[in-house]
Amino acid sequence: MLGTCLDRVRETTPLVHNITNYVTVNDVANVLLACGGSPIMSDDIQDVEDITSICGGLNINIGTLNQNTIPSMFAAGKKANELGHPVVLDPVGAGASALRTQTALKLLEEVQFTVVRGNISEIKTLAAGSGTTKGVDADVADAVTEDNLDASVSFAKSMAERLNAVVAITGAIDLVADGKTCYVIRNGRPEMGKITGTGCQLSGLTAAYVVANPDRPLEAAAAAVASMGLAGEIGWSNMQPTDGNSTYRNRIIDAIFHMDGAALDKGAKYEVR
Repeated sequence: MLGTCLDRVRETTPLVHNITNYVTVNDVANVLLACGGSPIMSDDIQDVEDITSICGGLNINIGTLNQNTIPSMFAAGKKANELGHPVVLDPVGAGASALRTQTALKLLEEVQFTVVRGNISEIKTLAAGSGTTKGVDADVADAVTEDNLDASVSFAKSMAERLNAVVAITGAIDLVADGKTCYVIRNGRPEMGKITGTGCQLSGLTAAYVVANPDRPLEAAAAAVASMGLAGEIGWSNMQPTDGNSTYRNRIIDAIFHMDGAALDKGAKYEVR
């Protein structure tokens, strides 16, 4: 059951090193604390290898790339690989610019990732070596739907096998796959797209889950995705008439804070294919 993965996070308090974007860095830190993890934010080239060495895992997010942090991502990723730590890649906006696309592809060449989490357009860009996104959002034409679900599941599995990593494709329907198995997850709310950073928060959560469940990376990633979607549902149910997207962000984090394994198992909506 997916809930045991969340319980392990709370039992072990995984320390996660995050090189993430400065738009959402505070929210990523807060959601890691809410799930029972412990965040460290560090992106200076002189600092990242030491920080990664004391952490259990690494979360790399390319949302606000710059020439100072790109070398840090490679240095931290290689150090984490050397130490056998799980590493998560969030290729934000791959396909939107040459810098983002080429950096993500080069990271995949030089660092072994445990989980690659992105929207469908970003993952398709990584598969093809180029692509298009709507800024940092998925192109509507790429969306995973009930009509193309079989093909999308096959794509997720083949991409996971190619990368030797778990691939998490998030959207209205979430797919979390390794080379043989895919979790099809239907938790979440469309309003989550009105908040900056729910994807970034999910990548941080995913890192915590895979650190706490090193022998179950597929289930851990699926549990993280389901918990974020479920938190979106719970947070939305608690909204008041005068609340807006800022309050919704906080309610999602609060829902993560109060969630336990039993609640996740009860609320998770998924099938395994």
